[in-house]
Amino acid sequence: MSLDQMRHDQTSHDRRQFLLLSASAGLGTGLAARTEQRSTPRPPAPQVADHRPCVHPNGATLPWKLVNGVKVGHLVVQPVRHEFAPGLAANCWGYNGGVHGPLIEAVEGDRVRIYVTNKLDAPTTVHWHGVHLPNGMDGVGGLTQRSIEPGETFRYEFTLKRPGTFMYHSHHDEMVQMAMGLMGMFVVHPQQPSGPLPDRDFVYMLSEWALAVGTERPDPNEMTDFNVLTFNGKVFPATAPMVVKTGQRVRIRIGNLSAMDSHPIHLHGHSFTVIETDGGQVPESARWPETTVLVAPGQTRVVEFVADTPGDWAMHCHMTHHVMTQMGHGIPNLAGVDPSVFDEKLAAVLPGYAEMGKQHDPMGTDETLPKNSLPMVGGQGGFGYVTMGGMVTVLKVRDKLANYDDPGFYVHPQDSVAAPASREDLTRDGIGG
Repeated sequence: MSLDQMRHDQTSHDRRQFLLLSASAGLGTGLAARTEQRSTPRPPAPQVADHRPCVHPNGATLPWKLVNGVKVGHLVVQPVRHEFAPGLAANCWGYNGGVHGPLIEAVEGDRVRIYVTNKLDAPTTVHWHGVHLPNGMDGVGGLTQRSIEPGETFRYEFTLKRPGTFMYHSHHDEMVQMAMGLMGMFVVHPQQPSGPLPDRDFVYMLSEWALAVGTERPDPNEMTDFNVLTFNGKVFPATAPMVVKTGQRVRIRIGNLSAMDSHPIHLHGHSFTVIETDGGQVPESARWPETTVLVAPGQTRVVEFVADTPGDWAMHCHMTHHVMTQMGHGIPNLAGVDPSVFDEKLAAVLPGYAEMGKQHDPMGTDETLPKNSLPMVGGQGGFGYVTMGGMVTVLKVRDKLANYDDPGFYVHPQDSVAAPASREDLTRDGIGG
């Protein structure tokens, strides 16, 4: 089946689904109205919505079931063994068995009922970050509700009054619980989109962790020295690529719930415009082209562009220490040191010494690495070892695609790749040395 047929079938399915949801919502209006707070009148039942379902790389999407016109979902807060990349895992906290939590995806006007079951040994809550809702559903422990004790299940219920890209996270002992992984993304599609639909709509959560080499639990007390930087809970090279076809309209939704750091997210090979913030849609007259968008803690940004140039294009945080993993600190400046002489002299006093990470083979096992750790940088690329790690992923644009599986490395047209200059080139252009 071609991609055009896939898009047509998906759109037709979406429309049929929302017709069914709208009809069911009408049947359930009476029951839902009795459960709504009198101070918060329910808006009219949503119309048939037209949207493209989001893609959540390396993540899941919360399933809904329809009960008397209300979309019902269930979040389970629990300890999770999470793998950031092969070779690096930690004992975290998550939702529904994952880090981060599943993407919550709905439509403006939907009535949602989300049950939250606490399987931790500590109290918790869920705050719906950026969502407009009744005060008693805001999820701030001690302020708008009592906390959810271990073993309890709470019910949150509200109508989604405005579209946008939002987040959710614990709002009880946030320093600890968010540092352990309790966060997720929340997308509300508009009933009536104001512009063309994207062909591909990706969602990313940015986060940072303090995980000392050889340990297996994030340190929630860390305030400055975060050494694991993630897209959707993964570090490069474990981040799944964004696969798109040349000419497709691409939307990328980015939320940042890092403890302390902003992230300037830079996309290679393309320019984009910021079309939304967590406060709403940016008017067209206020937009301008960018290649980097700064996302501060607690913010979301939505960018959009047409993928018009084939290739494997990096997307990454432009904080240079954020494209590394478990960075080494507190060591002498060894820039300019001849490693062969250094290694030889050190081996003389430390028999059996081997330089950590020297193998540089992301497909193999490096016996010089400590237990449960990764090299600071590295992943396999089409031309060798990629000296980046951490908050990095790849946009893969192809002229032809049978599906959206990873197509592998880009095959460049002849004479379109940087290569050693020939003597003839240097002589012709007067380049010495």
